[in-house]
Amino acid sequence: MSSPRNGDTKPPCLPRNGLVKIPTQANGLGSASITKGTPAVKNRLCQPSSVPAILSPALAQHSDLPIPSLASPLSLAALGGVSSPPGAPLAGLSAGAGSEQPCPERGPGSPAERQLAVDEKILNRLFWYFSACEKCVLAQVCKAWRRVLYQPKFWVGLTPVLHTKELYNVLPGGEKEFVSLQGFAVRGFEGFCLVGVSDLDICEFIDNYPLSKKGVKSMSLKRSTITDAGLEVMLEQMQGVVRLELSGCNDFTEAGLWSSLNARITALSVSDCINVADDAIAAISQLLPNLAELNLQAYHVTDTALAYFTAKQGYTTHTLRLNSCWEITNHGVVNMVHSLPNLSVLSLSGCSKVTDDGVELVAENLRKLRSLDLSWCPRITDMALEYIACDLHKLEELVLDR
Repeated sequence: MSSPRNGDTKPPCLPRNGLVKIPTQANGLGSASITKGTPAVKNRLCQPSSVPAILSPALAQHSDLPIPSLASPLSLAALGGVSSPPGAPLAGLSAGAGSEQPCPERGPGSPAERQLAVDEKILNRLFWYFSACEKCVLAQVCKAWRRVLYQPKFWVGLTPVLHTKELYNVLPGGEKEFVSLQGFAVRGFEGFCLVGVSDLDICEFIDNYPLSKKGVKSMSLKRSTITDAGLEVMLEQMQGVVRLELSGCNDFTEAGLWSSLNARITALSVSDCINVADDAIAAISQLLPNLAELNLQAYHVTDTALAYFTAKQGYTTHTLRLNSCWEITNHGVVNMVHSLPNLSVLSLSGCSKVTDDGVELVAENLRKLRSLDLSWCPRITDMALEYIACDLHKLEELVLDR
């Protein structure tokens, strides 16, 4: 990162694993981050840019048209479109500017310039050139810009990441009040990542997010204390969820999966959850007939689990990632290739007991594979490459890291 010059400040956030972390605000609302699917956009999320560049020089020179710096940090209030507490300035705006800025049409300058700055047809095309972080700040400039930017089309593919401390405002009496999520609803977010939440937090989220019942398609819970009861309530109430991720959640058990998993789920990711073992795979195989993608990282899953998949999964499941499943051996590979013959994406990363014989089984039976990840498999030698080259003619990606 280059050093500051000419009074410019460094961009407030650095991309890390596809997430953009936004520093904590002084107003106590905490931080928020968003992630997008394409690497190119991830790399642009924190690119500093200048708002005045999109305005005419005459408008940009007027001091009474508040223009927030795109390098300013964003609070959850900015991302969620809620007003800041009294006396607290909005991110990137001068103190006293308030939550509602006058539209450029009421500022100085020629009528043509003022009209140009709020022309919705122009703005609808112009705002596509800005990153997600920048759009959050631009939406604070005036009501006209916010009205254009808050269209769902500008936020497709973005997932808000909310930490538990960001979900509540502390009232003067010391009581906590759940934050308004109306700004998220207006933009039509279909997926959320909640970090460090409890059963109660999830219930509050369901009650306060207007689209939670049917409009949320993807839910990710990370490092959370959700229990079997919380998991069951969440999937029962949020009828639209088809993609579910549980990462670092150690309070739910396999019994919770049996009681909560619903046939509508097509993609499931479970990682670093200590209570997940073979019985969890049995629940997944029997309760998710439409499963298309399974990502699993579990130290206690054995070869037996890979024999649980039924003929329905064999027809629908095209992606299987087994990451650091240390107990999986070549016997498990035998079970897998017979249960899931239509796989197009397979990862055995960190399955350190798999050898060349296991790769031979994969190459001979999974001819539709387009992506194969064998990273961190120390028992694989040059012989495995010969099996791959001879049989996997549709392969487009091969990972041999470590």
